[in-house]
Amino acid sequence: MAVRVVADSTSYIPRPLREALGIGIVSLSSTLGGVTYPDDAEDYSEFYDALAASSELPTTSQPSVQAMVDLLQAPVAEGHEVVGVFISELMSGTYANALLARDMVRETYPDAVIEIVDGRSNSMELGFAVLAAARKAADGGSVAEVVQAAEEMTRHTRFLFTPLTLEYLRRGGRIGNAKALLATLLQIKPVLTVVDGVTDTFAKVRTLQKSHDLIVDTFAADVRDKGGLGEVYVHHIHDAKAGRALADRVAEIAGRAVEIIDVGPGVGSHVGPGTVAVVYYTNGPMRKSW
Repeated sequence: MAVRVVADSTSYIPRPLREALGIGIVSLSSTLGGVTYPDDAEDYSEFYDALAASSELPTTSQPSVQAMVDLLQAPVAEGHEVVGVFISELMSGTYANALLARDMVRETYPDAVIEIVDGRSNSMELGFAVLAAARKAADGGSVAEVVQAAEEMTRHTRFLFTPLTLEYLRRGGRIGNAKALLATLLQIKPVLTVVDGVTDTFAKVRTLQKSHDLIVDTFAADVRDKGGLGEVYVHHIHDAKAGRALADRVAEIAGRAVEIIDVGPGVGSHVGPGTVAVVYYTNGPMRKSW
């Protein structure tokens, strides 16, 4: 018997890494123009091309309860204990469905040990919590230790991102029409982050270049002041060139190559193509508010 770790697709953990650690994944999906696109895909170009050509807002669907039951029950049926680490419950109903699915699995397997953890974010900020759990499990950690590893990691991470345009936030109702128009006229480019499980504004600057500069400068300061760098990734949404440019800058500070990860429709449809992000954790705990 071992501890198996499962998660959802919005963690965007590189496929080879999650396969090496045996991380089970359940996928969200997005529907646009009558076509449903899985969030856990090898390539997202078709979805983002459709999004750019449409004025319609995609609808994102959390995994069904049955999909969650299947995810949790498979390792239980093999005699394993399970820890699930999922997207913030304040961002998606995925976490709530996981709790419901856990209870349903226990109806069939009353002695099943299943713990569900709120990952408090999405993308690789969630991914780091999942990886911390999976690495602890691979080292023979108990369920309690695996849960603790995931929860502790959420105290060490930072997720900084900036959208190319505010249009997708406006469409989704996350910023009002007047605010979006004013910000566009003033050339305001917000740097966004995640605090306590919800998206928050880290800073407001003029021009896209300055927003990227602030992200890089904040990363450098955190690495310097928070006990050194653990791991770092760069995300992009359908803009590999922008992702590469940001990764090159981050790599100079990190002193190592930085992997770039495209973000799928489960998250990307809310902020839009052209968005770039730096996600990292430090050896010391991170101050998430300011």
